[in-house]
Amino acid sequence: MGRDGESTPRVVRSFVEAVPTPTVACDPETHAIRATNTPATALLGQDRGTLTLMGLSDLGEADETTDGEPVSAAVADAVDREGVTEFEWEIGGERGRRRLSLSLHTTTIADERWLIVGLTDVTDRVVAEADLRSQLRIVDAIASTVPTALFQCSADGTLSRWNARLADDADRGGEELSGTDLTALFDDETRGAVAEALRRVYRENEPADCEATLLTRAGERVPYRLALGPIVDGGEVVGAVGVGEDRTEASIREERLAALTRVLRHNFRNDLNVVIGFTERALESTDDPTRATELQRVVDTAERLLRVGETSRSVERLLADRPAPGPIDLADAVDEALLSLSPDLRRSADIEVDVPDGITVSAIGYLAEAIEELVDNAIRHNDAERPQVEITAAKLPSESWASLVVTDDGPGMPAAERAVLTGEETPLEHASGLGLWYVNWIVGTGGGGFDISESKTGGTRVEMELQTPNGG
Repeated sequence: MGRDGESTPRVVRSFVEAVPTPTVACDPETHAIRATNTPATALLGQDRGTLTLMGLSDLGEADETTDGEPVSAAVADAVDREGVTEFEWEIGGERGRRRLSLSLHTTTIADERWLIVGLTDVTDRVVAEADLRSQLRIVDAIASTVPTALFQCSADGTLSRWNARLADDADRGGEELSGTDLTALFDDETRGAVAEALRRVYRENEPADCEATLLTRAGERVPYRLALGPIVDGGEVVGAVGVGEDRTEASIREERLAALTRVLRHNFRNDLNVVIGFTERALESTDDPTRATELQRVVDTAERLLRVGETSRSVERLLADRPAPGPIDLADAVDEALLSLSPDLRRSADIEVDVPDGITVSAIGYLAEAIEELVDNAIRHNDAERPQVEITAAKLPSESWASLVVTDDGPGMPAAERAVLTGEETPLEHASGLGLWYVNWIVGTGGGGFDISESKTGGTRVEMELQTPNGG
């Protein structure tokens, strides 16, 4: 075989030149480069004449492959064995340091053996991998620092990554968690809730959350809250990320607070009833008009505080239930509200209702209670001899909203109570505004709006703006 590129058979040079990717042909004994194509000269930054005066090992900046094997040994192995030998190698040159992937195999051309070497620049891939590893290190550092469980699920809903907090909560090691279906970590009663949350993430591409009971390896049952979100690639959900929180301490605290609240509310109600009873007896036995007025004020104040206690219980129930909006017939909700009013209160006022049939709104199931609260306030805080209350409803021009309005002919709502809703005052400073907060929360939870203004008669006008399902 010739020792230089000029004596290399034309067929070899033609063979190499016909390859569309960077390729060189080498003497299998000396590893000297004997032929090269145009893509190879462009990749290596050397002209054809220079390259054919070099040996293959002269291309690299290091004597070892990236795996630590001597390059000469890797090339010799490619000469001695059949098939393809591959390794990666750092090279220098005018274009700077880069990473090449080499594919070597021997073949016979023109009755002579040749070492054919394919060259691929993988520098961009290596840089991207380094950036990814750096990002993963940052993610791992964050995951190990946060006090909650973090995890990632693959496309089939099995765990692929997690932090130590999840392993600790589940009392399982890495080998046990790897490839485990997320739902398998939870008990039979709540596993369906986890599966439904995953379904929303994977099929509907929406975040989801749920509460479930985590089962540890030792069989302990841990109240757990999950929040899940989709991982999207090219418009397709390819996995999910999640956050888990052990709710044991929070659940114990909530149970204790609930028990304390029940005891306090019971004592509060009983003691106020005692105050009202004794005060009414004193009121019946006095002939002093001034003293009678003062005693009546005590009764009225105690009754108002009782109503505040009942409203606080309703607020507590609403916050605990976390209800979702659904379709509600507005006329039915108004009828239910009026039936729930105290009969004595209902008989003491004239209530006019103009709510057309067929108006369906999107609201939570507490809507009737909100309407009842507004009518109760309109009558109870009215100084007229016989309060006049009007309830009207109509679809708004947008066709996706409806309006329910409660008006009265009373003295109007004090500015201090309106301030409760605007945030200028707190409910603790004006406890009578708690009922308005309750109404506001009910309407807001359903996605609606709430507004208070003055009625035409100088009283109070309260308007609820409620969405209609599907714009209907």
